[in-house]
Amino acid sequence: MSAEKWVCEYCTYANYPSAIKCTMCKGQKPLLSEDIFRLNPSPPPAAALIESSALSLSNSNLTSAAGGPSTEARCKWLCAMCTYQNWPRAQRCTQCHTRRDADVQNMQEQLKALSIRRSDPDLMASNRSSPFGSATNLAGSRANLAAARVSPSEGRQAQALAPKWLCVSCTFENWPKSLKCSMCGRGKEPASTPTEHAAQATLAPPQTPPGGLPASPERDLSAEENCVATNVVNSGKRGQARCLEAANNCDAHQERRLRQLRRQADWNWLNACMGVVENNIGAVETYLACGGNPGRSLTINEVTLLNRNSAFDVGHTLIHLAIRFHREEMLPMLLAQISGSGPGIKRVPSYVAPDLAADIRRHFAAFLRIRKGAFNCHYVNEHATFALPADIEELPLAIQEQLFDELLDRDAQKQLENPPPALNWSLEITARLGSRLMVLWNRSAGDCLLDSAMQATWGVFDRDNVLRRALADSLHQCGHLFYPRWKEYEMIQASLLHFTLAEAQWEEDWNSLLSLASQPGSSLEQLHIFALAHILRRPIIVYGVKYVKSFRGEDIGYARFEGLYLPFLWEQSFCIRSPISLGYTRGHFSALVPTEPYSRIDGARDDAEDVTFLPLMDCEMKLLPIHFLTEAEMGREEAIMRQWLDVCMTEGGLMVAQQRLHKRPLLVAQMLEEWLNHYRRIAQVISAPFARRPQLTGYLSDGDTDEE
Repeated sequence: MSAEKWVCEYCTYANYPSAIKCTMCKGQKPLLSEDIFRLNPSPPPAAALIESSALSLSNSNLTSAAGGPSTEARCKWLCAMCTYQNWPRAQRCTQCHTRRDADVQNMQEQLKALSIRRSDPDLMASNRSSPFGSATNLAGSRANLAAARVSPSEGRQAQALAPKWLCVSCTFENWPKSLKCSMCGRGKEPASTPTEHAAQATLAPPQTPPGGLPASPERDLSAEENCVATNVVNSGKRGQARCLEAANNCDAHQERRLRQLRRQADWNWLNACMGVVENNIGAVETYLACGGNPGRSLTINEVTLLNRNSAFDVGHTLIHLAIRFHREEMLPMLLAQISGSGPGIKRVPSYVAPDLAADIRRHFAAFLRIRKGAFNCHYVNEHATFALPADIEELPLAIQEQLFDELLDRDAQKQLENPPPALNWSLEITARLGSRLMVLWNRSAGDCLLDSAMQATWGVFDRDNVLRRALADSLHQCGHLFYPRWKEYEMIQASLLHFTLAEAQWEEDWNSLLSLASQPGSSLEQLHIFALAHILRRPIIVYGVKYVKSFRGEDIGYARFEGLYLPFLWEQSFCIRSPISLGYTRGHFSALVPTEPYSRIDGARDDAEDVTFLPLMDCEMKLLPIHFLTEAEMGREEAIMRQWLDVCMTEGGLMVAQQRLHKRPLLVAQMLEEWLNHYRRIAQVISAPFARRPQLTGYLSDGDTDEE
């Protein structure tokens, strides 16, 4: 701190020398080295105050021969309620807003009885006899005024006029209840009675120094001025020292408070907050695994412990911090735990290993090509089929249940399996052939179709909208081939419902579909699934509910998504015959994936090819519809299925398609291994001696996206 700065007596803030008031608390600058009486051109404080009191209470208009500001200041009137000196033109007290003329007559009579006049020899003698001169008499005058004003009906006014006691060390006026001086800290002296004051005046008359001039009231007042000024300077130094001591005591108290807060803090929660800021997803997962609430808010004590005001604010949650610091990998995981589809925390592989998931999306984008020629549609150059690893069966049953709760969409699975079932309705396929399909949890947004397609192939979400851009570009560039087949198929469907559309209406519907494809977050239709089959170069089978239900559970419309989507505009040799399967329910798409057979764990069978059987019939033994057939292809559904798929018949007479599971790509295998290690660590903690399983709190998760 600079030596030229002055320290505020109230808040210890160091101010610049030119500041008259404290910059922090607006307190007055202490007069440490100034002559306080020289700064005021009016007469000495006590005499001026008594004179102005008499003048104001008698309501007389005095005029000074010299005039100027000193004359106007000398004519100030004293408030009868709080003794505040007001300017002559003020009609009400600036301090307590009491009217100027209130009880003036009573005060005049009281002053006459007290005989408070400047020419009173007894008053002057009392001034000379008191060691503090006019200041002591001024306090006594205020006490007399307050005593004269007190009456049973005016208790509150009497309390306001209670006399303050004057500190004998620094002359600071303190409130009656104060036991120590608020300025210098000296203890309160026992109050002296008027008799004692008179005795002091008798025993200690004013002495005339040898060879000096006789004492006079004016000389006594000048001596009093010097005495008061000296006391003010000394008290200022003592006050500064006490302020520094108070600051040290405050620092010690703050340190004790911080130690207490550290002992009581929830460090899992604080580490999770720091993990969001420092991009440490492990700290966030640790907090959530211990049953932490993702909606918990920071308190003022926790912000103090974190000690980073630029990063943390009171009321912030983990979601606020993830949005503020652009933690796009953490945000979906946090949002998934607050509200969603099905109970429990949603922890899919791409959330546990976000870096590997980003590498997979970049790898997929790098292998996206555009076919040269008349049909310049986007297509993938490398195929993959996602399946749940067989290593899940090695985990304890309790951990397996937790894994499925955090991975699957239980509500969608239940709805697809409820009567009339659209999924896993054949025991021959699910039990005997081991081809039970699981519904993966998916983000609930307009991109759910593209996310489910990416999950069914590479096990990640289309967070970079790579697949959506390819879909929009393909429909725009190849509209001359997609539009005729789409229009013909829609006309056939319209004729079954006995209505037709004009050409302008067809074009308007087509433009609407193109617009939906290019807008991220917008819902997609059947045409987009058909185009997606061409981009992936493989068939897509959709198992879905047959009717759209209202919020009351009533059927309000027919769902037309279930069926088979084939890449008719490609050559059959350019496509693969292994399909992927998606589920449709409540306006939402989900990826349907199988589980690898347990024999896949054997290292000798890593290169072996496993097969999953997907039914091409519904529970009523009817073939699934094939979408976007032309009129010439109608009636040849079974033959067309055999052309584009590896079809076989089960012993029970079910027609099924073979989905072939090859060796997983390296990045996908690494992501699944890291995801499994998370649950293996939990299993080790549970099986350790004297270990307790962490209590997990169930949250709802409807899969909001990062933007939501």
